[in-house]
Amino acid sequence: MTREAERCHGLEGRAVLLAAGLADLAVSTVGSAVGTVRGLLRRSDAVELAAEAEHDLVARGRLALDRYAAVPPAHLEILARHAQARKAAGGV
Repeated sequence: MTREAERCHGLEGRAVLLAAGLADLAVSTVGSAVGTVRGLLRRSDAVELAAEAEHDLVARGRLALDRYAAVPPAHLEILARHAQARKAAGGV
């Protein structure tokens, strides 16, 4: 086997190991999340907890939209407003 073939096989093997590691991480994360959800469903205040979670998600969504959807005012527009305000106040 040549060095190039060994290196290629090594890279393929490494890619397979990385994919297997990511899959294992995903499975363990999903398993942990399912366990958490089961625990939450057993709580007596599940309705209140769900309402609070919904409220938090709505607030978080509002903040995200405000952060990314709002277009900041144009720089020259801000400068013109400042100049107009100074002029109205009697300044130069």
